[in-house]
Amino acid sequence: MSASLPAPARSRDHRLWNAGKRRLGDIGLIVGVALLVTPFAFAVLTAIRPAADVSANPLGWPEHLTLDNVVDAFQRINYAQSVANTLIILVCSCVLTVAFGAMASYPLSRIGRSWTNTTYRVFIIGTTIPIYVLIAPLYLMIRDLHILGTHLSVILVYTAMNLPIAVFFYTSFMRQVPTELEEAAAIDGAGPLRIFFVVIFPLLAPVTATLVTFISLVVWNDLIVPLVFLQGEQNRTIMANAYALIDPNTVEPTTLFPAALLGVLPLILVFSFLQRYVVAGMSAGAVKT
Repeated sequence: MSASLPAPARSRDHRLWNAGKRRLGDIGLIVGVALLVTPFAFAVLTAIRPAADVSANPLGWPEHLTLDNVVDAFQRINYAQSVANTLIILVCSCVLTVAFGAMASYPLSRIGRSWTNTTYRVFIIGTTIPIYVLIAPLYLMIRDLHILGTHLSVILVYTAMNLPIAVFFYTSFMRQVPTELEEAAAIDGAGPLRIFFVVIFPLLAPVTATLVTFISLVVWNDLIVPLVFLQGEQNRTIMANAYALIDPNTVEPTTLFPAALLGVLPLILVFSFLQRYVVAGMSAGAVKT
């Protein structure tokens, strides 16, 4: 039976093991960041290179830089109007989804009946249905409502798409909120609506930020809904107008990459602002109150 190592040796081996794990973690982090940053850096460099330079050496280091490609894409996709259209659709979709999702989740999280469990499961099933399956019936319904080609049609579609996710987020979060808060407000004479909007809804700020970020990613990057339900360059979203620049026969990187970068730039700014709220929402949802 071998003798055990002395305490100093065990301590040294433990420190070496921890140092090795840290180095391995650092290497993994560097590799992961490189995999994420490299395509974005390539897109940025391609967007500011002359077309002749890209044609001569697509993967090479740029010899000349120019902003002509960005200016041309800015004008061709009608950038200001496209961003305004996208923001209108995004803000209205977020407001409706948050309002209806939170109000629907409140009774689902508080009433322990069979019908509430069934309703909740129906909403969960709704998260598994892809939008492509519903495009045809939605198109016919929007057409019969005589709102086809308007921002309202897209707002209603996005609200319906994201409502199951909102119910899932809010119901899971509200079930962790102690009912004593509502009981105390009821003793003070507050009704159900006042309890919800004054007591419960302010507590939903972290999960609301997470939900708004999720909806922003879905709405901003979506192509199928604006292409189907909106007609005309002046009404479409930024991504739809950027997609319209793609030639079906040839691909021009110096046209496509600047348009794509201009399209995602506002989204990057929004996510940079909301990221700390997203982390707070995920942490709040992971800890039982």
